[in-house]
Amino acid sequence: MNTNRTFTMLKPDSIEQGNMLPILNMIENSGFKIIALKYKRMNRDEAKKFYSIHSDKPFYNDLVSFMTRGPIIAAALEKENAVDDFRSLIGSTDPLDAKEGTIRKKFAKSKGENAVHGSDSDENAYVEINFHFDKNEIFS
Repeated sequence: MNTNRTFTMLKPDSIEQGNMLPILNMIENSGFKIIALKYKRMNRDEAKKFYSIHSDKPFYNDLVSFMTRGPIIAAALEKENAVDDFRSLIGSTDPLDAKEGTIRKKFAKSKGENAVHGSDSDENAYVEINFHFDKNEIFS
């Protein structure tokens, strides 16, 4: 497993607000190399499977509905210490708690509509990248 990769997804709220290019610029300006990029709309089954880890939580159905209401951008990123560095770049789930200069502080509207997803471990980065991309879609 390549531990210098992580996964991100710009959520529908980012796209709706026209923030996809500013967010992608922040990612690149922070030293991440975008090695795969896909603009798509997840269907309900994909969203349920992607977020299945949360299926027993009360917010699960709202999360699935939110993630399928519009297009997303899925991206595989590469950088030394990718997962931890990206988690620092995106900031806390709740934008009120996020540090200045983070993606969520700048672009998120709420804890539920928090602009981006970022892998929380090397293992999950591997799974999430492979969920959205075939090997021939990743350019390293």
